[in-house]
Amino acid sequence: MELFNKSGVLVSSVLVLVGALIACQAQEDAIPSPTVIEAAAMQIGPSGQPAAERRLQEWAEQGSPVAQRELALRYLSNPAKRREAMELFERAASAGDAQAAVGLVGMAHDSPVSGVGASHGGSGAALAAGRVIKEAATGNYIAH
Repeated sequence: MELFNKSGVLVSSVLVLVGALIACQAQEDAIPSPTVIEAAAMQIGPSGQPAAERRLQEWAEQGSPVAQRELALRYLSNPAKRREAMELFERAASAGDAQAAVGLVGMAHDSPVSGVGASHGGSGAALAAGRVIKEAATGNYIAH
């Protein structure tokens, strides 16, 4: 009888451990809170942190508006990635990120005739920015 109890404890312990590992894996695949995403974005810094940027890209692809905004902010300093920055701002703003809407308006304002605005449709970018601001004013946006 004592052997059965020891085996039962061992089996129970193994099952609990497997359950904990599955739970940890599920948490790794989940999008973290906005605070965690913003902290990861701050780690990138001017010199860059490839691992942190990859995580931001993963979260942005999973649909996190905060990660999309933070990645867009990082791309603003790279002229080759400004178009991608505008697309990320648009996705995040459309998902309700008010800070991304401000970034989108800033990009549309900074380059209405040339650069990103022209390549992205000039007045189209301004119209998209105007739509985003209108939605924010009517209360469709959530503070992140």
